[in-house]
Amino acid sequence: MANLVLATDDTGEPEIFASLQGEGPSAGTPVAFIRLSRCNLACTWCDTAYTWRFEGDNRPHRDGVTFERSANQVKLSPSKAAYKIAATGQKRLVITGGEPLMQCGALAELLAELPDIEVEIETNGTTKASAHVDIRVDQYNVSPKLSHSGNTAELALIPERLDAYAVDPRAVFKFVIAAPEDVEEVLDLQRAYAIPCQRIFLMAEGTTSEALRARQAWLSSLCLEHGFRMSDRMHIHLYGDTRGT
Repeated sequence: MANLVLATDDTGEPEIFASLQGEGPSAGTPVAFIRLSRCNLACTWCDTAYTWRFEGDNRPHRDGVTFERSANQVKLSPSKAAYKIAATGQKRLVITGGEPLMQCGALAELLAELPDIEVEIETNGTTKASAHVDIRVDQYNVSPKLSHSGNTAELALIPERLDAYAVDPRAVFKFVIAAPEDVEEVLDLQRAYAIPCQRIFLMAEGTTSEALRARQAWLSSLCLEHGFRMSDRMHIHLYGDTRGT
């Protein structure tokens, strides 16, 4: 049996918790979260860099901070993770990261032990769920990384994967926007993969209410202009940029 590799909360425990989903079409929904560690991309503005930027990892991040792996990463059996998730009492599970689909083997075992829970997966869109995971997924929150993330298009925008998510009605696309010109990249991707407007969310980049509100002031107009939906980051307003929220 493969173990799950999880991020830790501020107490060093596995980051499994109940909260309100803060982003995308499920915003405001009570859910259980499980945050997995490790990522195949490196976004310069990533707000969960403790899931991948460990000591010795020289991939760039604007904060320049590295994290001790042993203090920020923990292994847990799927059975123990399922027990902790069930203990939250929630009916919907959000699997996030890092990039959670890097751990499909252990995820399949986890979901087999939670047969009655709805499943939402947050992914960067570069990876593919195994059949045993995919059959359990109710919603994919796909967040392709634009050029301002610092990732190359060759790594972050894989045509085969974007094609597959574009035709999957369970998938919504959530783009992080830092400047108005980022929306031009979204429009290019929408045209290239024929993504319906109603499945595209634009979300301001920011880890404070002030930063989010400043960008949302102009982002709202661009959403109206292009027919896109706008996603807030409700958890930032409620709890700040903190773990386990």
